[in-house]
Amino acid sequence: MKLTIAYDGHDFHGWQRQHPPGKPPLRTVQDTVQFAVQRTIRQPVSVVGASRTDARVHAYGQVAAFSTIPPVSEEEPDELRVPLDRLPQAVNRWLPDDVAILDAAIVPDDFDPIKQAQSKTYQYTIHNCLTPPVFDRHRVLHFWQDLNVDHMAHAARYIVGTHDFASFANTHHGRDSTIRTVFACSVTRMTGQPERVIVEVSGSGFLYHMVRIISGTLVEVGRGRWEPEHVISILEARNRRAAGPTLAPEGLCLCRIEY
Repeated sequence: MKLTIAYDGHDFHGWQRQHPPGKPPLRTVQDTVQFAVQRTIRQPVSVVGASRTDARVHAYGQVAAFSTIPPVSEEEPDELRVPLDRLPQAVNRWLPDDVAILDAAIVPDDFDPIKQAQSKTYQYTIHNCLTPPVFDRHRVLHFWQDLNVDHMAHAARYIVGTHDFASFANTHHGRDSTIRTVFACSVTRMTGQPERVIVEVSGSGFLYHMVRIISGTLVEVGRGRWEPEHVISILEARNRRAAGPTLAPEGLCLCRIEY
C-alpha cells in the first residue's frame, strides 16, 4: 500500500524513527503514521518512507509504503478492513493535526518507495522582507536583506546537470558517492506575494543538507556576495567550505516524489 503524506515538521524530530537507548522515543513522523495505520487495519506493519526529512522540515508530498498480511481464507475480513477510497480518512482519525494522509493506492508487493523513486522536488521558501513573518514563521526563513532574484535564478542554472556535489553536502553525509543529477533548479518571487522567494530543486536524489546548502549559496549570490558564475567554482572545489551556509530547516518542504 502506498500513502501520500503531508506534515508540518515543526514539532517532529524528522521522518525517521528514533528510539535512543534508555530514553523515551523521539516524536517522528514515521512512528506517528505507523501507529495510526496499525490502529486502522489492526495489523502490525512497518511504514517505510521515501525521504528521511530532517527535524522541522515539512512535506506535502512524502510517499510511504507498507505491506499487509493477506487473509488466510475467504471467510476472514479483508486485510484493509476499510474500502481503499476511505482509507486516508480512516487513518487520519488516529493522527494528530500536524500530519495527514492525502491519498492511498495499491501497489505491487515489491514496490520500494526509496529505490524506485525517479525524482524528488523540494522547495525552500524565504520571507524576504523587513517585517518578520508571524502566522507561518515556522515554515519560512526570514531574510531581511534585499535579494536579487534575477542573479539567483542565473546562478541556479549552473546547479542543473550531473555534477559532483561534494561542496553542497554536509561533511558527514555518509554516502559513497557525491555525484548527483539535478533536473531543474529555479528561483522566483511568488505571484501575489513578492516578499516570498521560492527556490525549487528537482533531482534524482539528494545528499544530506544538499538542498539547504544550495539555497544558502543562492542567497549569497542574491545578496551580492558572489556573482552567479561563482557557482561553477564552488562545484569544482568539491569542498563544503567553498559553498554558502546551510539554511535553517523550517523553510524546506518536500513537494512531490515521482515514480
